[in-house]
Amino acid sequence: MLSADELKTYITNGLICEHVAVLGDDGQHFEAIIVSAAFVGKNMVQQHQLVYQALGDRMRSEIHALSMRTFTPDAWQANGKRA
Repeated sequence: MLSADELKTYITNGLICEHVAVLGDDGQHFEAIIVSAAFVGKNMVQQHQLVYQALGDRMRSEIHALSMRTFTPDAWQANGKRA
């Protein structure tokens, strides 16, 4: 069963991030806040696609559901560093 910490590691290994927080305690359903400069100039769908690319096949096998809130570093600062 996948842990939130393992999922965080998968994301950060595949995408340079300034901040990642992952919650989830059932091993299949997770919520993540992801802040990355890679998101600059991309819409929300494109940002989520970058995360899915970082996770690769794990989205089909290990992760049943992932809810994401993605931010550029500037948007994260403007949001007061909270989701």
